[in-house]
Amino acid sequence: MSISENLSRIYQQIEQISRQYQRENVRLLAVSKTKPVQAIEEAIKAGQRAFGENYVQEGVEKITYFAENKAIEWHFIGPLQSNKSRLVAENFDWIQTVDRLKIAERLNEQRPEHLPPLNVLIQINISDEVSKSGIQIEEMLPLAEKISQLPRLRLRGLMAIPKPESEPEQQKIALRKMKELLDRLQQQFEGIDTLSMGMSDDMASAIECGSTMVRIGTAIFGAREYNKQ
Repeated sequence: MSISENLSRIYQQIEQISRQYQRENVRLLAVSKTKPVQAIEEAIKAGQRAFGENYVQEGVEKITYFAENKAIEWHFIGPLQSNKSRLVAENFDWIQTVDRLKIAERLNEQRPEHLPPLNVLIQINISDEVSKSGIQIEEMLPLAEKISQLPRLRLRGLMAIPKPESEPEQQKIALRKMKELLDRLQQQFEGIDTLSMGMSDDMASAIECGSTMVRIGTAIFGAREYNKQ
């Protein structure tokens, strides 16, 4: 199937699941890491507007390529090293993986004045995995308080990559916990509207549990293609 056909199918799935669980305004983030600009162009022609990149330099190259298209929204969704923060601050519209104050402060300092504030999601290590980025639950409110005071950043909500579970009900434990955390954040801060969770395998469960943004890559663009030497 083509990228356009894949997107059409996923849009329909999101609409059906949202209707089933009475969810509204669930957005699709197309994860375009490692994919060529031609694939992104096809997705844009099919109506997709939000794209997620894991690697700073690759993402900046794509943002530069599509610079004239102001309707495109670029999300950084990978772990961010301090020495790469300026590139994210100067080029991306969103960062979904803020997990320490130092990074938030650097992004705030480096966000150009002529651009709108950088949209920020705090990444929560909801399954408490050593291999995963993200903060512990008890760190959420103190970090959110600090971020909310940084004028060049706009705190929008939370992001998580829950540990894969073989049983859907087991998976939903972490997903529901993330929704509880978002509710808690909304009680204390204005403008909190985004819960980024759910990928190809757990999209339906994530939407059921309150996700407002699902991150889908392979189901749109196909498996990663390796260059043949």
